[in-house]
Amino acid sequence: MGTVYVFFADGFEEMEAFAAVDILKRAGVNVAMVSVTPDEIVKGAHGISVLCDKNIVNCDFYDAEMLVLPGGLPGATTLNECEDLRKELLKQASANKAIAAICAAPMVLGNLGLLKGKKATCYPGFDKYLEGAEYTGAMVEKDGNFITGKGPGAAIEFGLALVEHLCGKEKMKELKTAMCLTK
Repeated sequence: MGTVYVFFADGFEEMEAFAAVDILKRAGVNVAMVSVTPDEIVKGAHGISVLCDKNIVNCDFYDAEMLVLPGGLPGATTLNECEDLRKELLKQASANKAIAAICAAPMVLGNLGLLKGKKATCYPGFDKYLEGAEYTGAMVEKDGNFITGKGPGAAIEFGLALVEHLCGKEKMKELKTAMCLTK
């Protein structure tokens, strides 16, 4: 399996980003945290800073298995404005590889036209950016190789959906049990 790249911009939603990274790593997935800002240290919407593994300007995505966009503001807006990221998303989609976004970040996919004809969800009010998508309002929505999440409250379910897509249902169930998410 290749690498899952999770993108960070100042103002990212910590719960969404860290839950995805943590759950993927628990599943044994190779994860790289990528800054889209000039610095590898990125500050979240609630003041928590993270040291990313890479910077987008010197990152080669040849082994990208999945690209993940956390939400939060202004983080999602910065992701939307990052031309290098937009190019990678288009390449990933044309290669029919997985892309995931949560909260406000699905707007990036919507603005690129990647969600046309797909079921998708996002933070309430951001559905206006999901051009051509069928907005469901679900906590997590999967349509083909696209996975979208509603917001911070969906962070764990979103992370588990990423694992299920990459590693299968059994691995996802195993993690749910290990994380005390089952009765």
